[in-house]
Amino acid sequence: MTTKESECTLPENISKEHWEAAYKKKPTKKLGWFEESSTQTIELLEKSGVAKEAKILNVGVGSSVIIDELVAKGYTQLIANDLSEKALNDIKTRLSEKASEVTFIADDLTNPTQLQELQEVDVWNDRAVLHFFLKEEEQEAYFKLLKKLVKVNGFVIIAVFALDGTEKCCGLPLQRYNTVMLQEKLGNDFRLIEAFNHIFINPYGGERPYIYTLFQRKNK
Repeated sequence: MTTKESECTLPENISKEHWEAAYKKKPTKKLGWFEESSTQTIELLEKSGVAKEAKILNVGVGSSVIIDELVAKGYTQLIANDLSEKALNDIKTRLSEKASEVTFIADDLTNPTQLQELQEVDVWNDRAVLHFFLKEEEQEAYFKLLKKLVKVNGFVIIAVFALDGTEKCCGLPLQRYNTVMLQEKLGNDFRLIEAFNHIFINPYGGERPYIYTLFQRKNK
């Protein structure tokens, strides 16, 4: 997730205010992490076979078009989470009257309040959020929340920078992953269903190697 890196001045101490500023600075289509279609994520979601009424929690969704696409495909229990209210409002504006079909939650994945109160979900979907959490306690909080919310037989979709991916995004250092590392974080209660590498080309022409993964929960 990067704008033109040379223009980005976000410090290591990421806060709500910093992300609000990032989304106010540029329109969605000019953000470095913008993708015209969330093809890879949707491919994994469809691979899971969940019903249209499945409860899908999209974490750190920003102003991504994934929500628009899922609404258009008929999914009826969508939750859009991000730290930035500006990003979520951008989605609401695009969806217009259909925004009422989506639950929007502005909350911090590493220090959740509203997210803690959610009922169990069928799918946890993360594109390009986990890799920003460098501290062990941040990662622990992220996976603690995930394990609290994902029901048995539910699914986890995580797309993050691969080990050969960029070392920094928006001036911030990243924790890059492979499937083994993600499996270790999730533990034995989750089974890897599918994983693949994908080169994302950002709006400025930069190649960004990602790894996409689909896990299913076996036990809780």
